Amino acid sequence: HTPMYFFLSHLAFSDISLSSVTVPKMLMNMQTRQQSISYVGCISQLYFFMLFGGIDNFLLAVMAYDRYVAICHPLHYTTIMREGLCLLLVAGSWNLSCGHALLHTLLMVRLSFCADNAITHYFCDLAALVKLSCSDTFLNELVIFTEGGMIFFLCFGIILGSYIRIGTIILRVPSTKRLLKAFSTCGSHLFVVSLYYGTAAGVYFFSSSWDSKDIIASVMYTVVTPMLNPFIYSLRN
Repeated sequence: HTPMYFFLSHLAFSDISLSSVTVPKMLMNMQTRQQSISYVGCISQLYFFMLFGGIDNFLLAVMAYDRYVAICHPLHYTTIMREGLCLLLVAGSWNLSCGHALLHTLLMVRLSFCADNAITHYFCDLAALVKLSCSDTFLNELVIFTEGGMIFFLCFGIILGSYIRIGTIILRVPSTKRLLKAFSTCGSHLFVVSLYYGTAAGVYFFSSSWDSKDIIASVMYTVVTPMLNPFIYSLRN
């Protein structure tokens, strides 16, 4: 019933769901050797992938704030991270992620797809579908860069700000005991954040075209990271 485990339960559900959106279809395609998906199936996969991917983003930011309060305000932790605030943060994460996924899905539905409908990916990714369209994709690209960028940098900014603040607090009176305690409190979360954002940034920010390296990086944050999260947090316990 502590905040960290309340957030972890939602992260675990989101991770299972994120992998379930892409992995079963990928395995079926590998087994049957028929690499195809219907239009409705593709749009549905896009929506749920963006929904659970967004939830992961928001929850990692919320958990970073939780770790910040635990280390920087330990005596006020129970009063700050009360049950009502935890519920509000999780409900806000779900609502924002639903709105984010719905916006991009509705913008995708208005596009037309003409001759070549081969997606150079193992699932219906937003960037790959936008490149595939033969309609004017200016509005889609504008919303991806503005709204998508705002959400990404908001979450990443909260995580970065929380850890900068934690670092300054620890370094004021440096001691081995404090460093070990901070690593024990934040190590698991920091490792998961590095794995998730590192691979996602490699795919969406440092790549101009889809190739095998991008697909491998996508597998890292859509399959490997969700699979590793339970091991990382269990080993910490």
